[in-house]
This record gives sequence, structure tokens and C-alpha cells, in this order.
Amino acid sequence: MNKGDGVAGKVQLLAAEAARGGPLALPLDLIDEDPAQPRTRDNPGFSPKSLTELAAAIKLRGVKTPISVRPNPAAPGRYLINHGARRYRASRLAGMATVPGFIDANYNMADQVVENLHRNELTAREIADYIGRELAKGLRKGEVARQISKSAAFVTQHAALLDLPEPVAEAFSGGRVRDVTLVNELVFVHRKAPADVAAWLSDETQEVTRRSVRMLRAFVEQKSSLRKGAEAPSAPSPQVVIAGAPKHGIGDTHNDKPTSWVNPVLAVRHDGREGRLLIRRRPTAVGKAWLRYDDDCELAEVDLADVQLVSLIEG
Repeated sequence: MNKGDGVAGKVQLLAAEAARGGPLALPLDLIDEDPAQPRTRDNPGFSPKSLTELAAAIKLRGVKTPISVRPNPAAPGRYLINHGARRYRASRLAGMATVPGFIDANYNMADQVVENLHRNELTAREIADYIGRELAKGLRKGEVARQISKSAAFVTQHAALLDLPEPVAEAFSGGRVRDVTLVNELVFVHRKAPADVAAWLSDETQEVTRRSVRMLRAFVEQKSSLRKGAEAPSAPSPQVVIAGAPKHGIGDTHNDKPTSWVNPVLAVRHDGREGRLLIRRRPTAVGKAWLRYDDDCELAEVDLADVQLVSLIEG
């Protein structure tokens, strides 16, 4: 294909090549990105670092997997990308004139989602946005599930991401928590104790992991049981309660096996107020400790001797 050929000449050559079968050498200057594609510009695959790395690989070895395009209905003689936007962008960065590809006119948005979804290249938010758009068209969740070859439960989980409580939405949108199951678990705990979840997420140093969220849930449930009148020690005591387990002291044995604690949450009482001991925050002096009160989330450094241990909750 000569550099001076016009659009009509390029299209004719492409048609001739297509008749012979195999991928075409698609001119990059005839290709447009689909503005409605499900992956957004914030997708990790579109980061400068990721595209630069791919461009370096293309310079070295070329594009090994052809892209797919379809005729652009708004611009005769041009093509919209079905899938392969990263390869297209990286090829341009690499200074290539063409990219190998196929013309597939029988392609739609659901096909794009399936292509990216099953390569795990869509973020949870992008999946949720697509599902939201399809539901807004009047489709049922089961129909959307069939479109993208996923279960109805998968669609329901992601649809829930479109209407999150504010503190959970901030953590999710900011990329602090990406696991859909984890987000839904936080929503469940938020329904039971919105102030506790808001305070917990307000601490930017708090890691949001499956274990830490399990511990948060156990803490909330333990506090709820105490408020309903569960018996608690009136003075510091080695006797503690593990959520969902028999009572026994620290260092005691149960069925001849020593008790083992993993990142415990210490529920305490100080000056008639309940809170949690911040065991990772260094006190200013020996005999002192930091805690966060449950009622107003206030941080305070107090004398450890005045703190009553209410329960120990293991994650």
C-alpha cells in the first residue's frame, strides 16, 4: 500500500486482502476508537506505563494478536475498534503505520464486554456501569447475565455497586477497595452500624482486606450484643470473649491446643464509654494507650490502668 494512496484506494486494497483471508494490515490513520467502549480512560491497562511497556514490545516483536474493527457508520471508509484499543494506542506510540486486524461488522457492546471481561481487563466499576446502562434500557438482570456469559448473581453483585453508602462509595471509587465481595460485605456491616464503618474507613492507614473487614463485622456484632445486655466484666480481667467461640483466658488451652491470636480487635470500656484499643498506635509514655470511642469516634490517650477489657475478637 503506497503512502500516497487516498482513503478510497486504501479501502479497495483492504477489501482485496480480506477476500484472501487472514489478518489485514490496517492503516492506523483509518482507525477510530469506539467512544462507547466499556473500558474508561482510568482503566489500568491505559496507564502511560502500561502502554509504554506494550509499545516497547511491539517495536521488538510487532503485534502478535490481531485487533478487530468494524466499519464506522459515521465516517465511511473508516473503522471503529471492536477490541484491541491498547494494541492500537501502543502501535501509534511505537511509530507503526499499520496494525494487523480483522474486519467484523457483526459486533456489539455486549461482545466488547465479554472480550474484556473474560480477560479480566475491566474494573468492577466499569462492569457495574455497563450493567447499569443495560438495566436502564429495560433489560432484566438475567438477560444481561446471558449477554456477558456470567451468572445472575454476578450481575446482581455489580449492580449493587451503583448505589453504595457514601463512605463505602468513596473507598471504592478511590480504588482503596476493589474486591466486589468485600464491597458488599462493607455495605452489609454499614447497614448495622453506619457510624462505625464511616469511622473505620476514615482512617486512611487502615488496610481494607477480607480479614480486616471480618474483624470489623465481628466487632460490630459484639458491640451490638453488649448493648442488648450481654454480661461483661466490670473490671480488668484476663477472661475474654471471642466471637463465636467458648470463653477461656489468654494462654489457657482448649482441647489441648493453645489459643492463638491474629490481629485482634480489643473492645474496651473507659470512663463509662465503649471503644476499641488502638494497639498499633504508639503511646507517649509507658502505662498509656490510645483508644477510639464508639459514640463519637474521638481519639484519646488514656491511662491503661483505667481501661476495662470487654472482649477480644479474632479475625
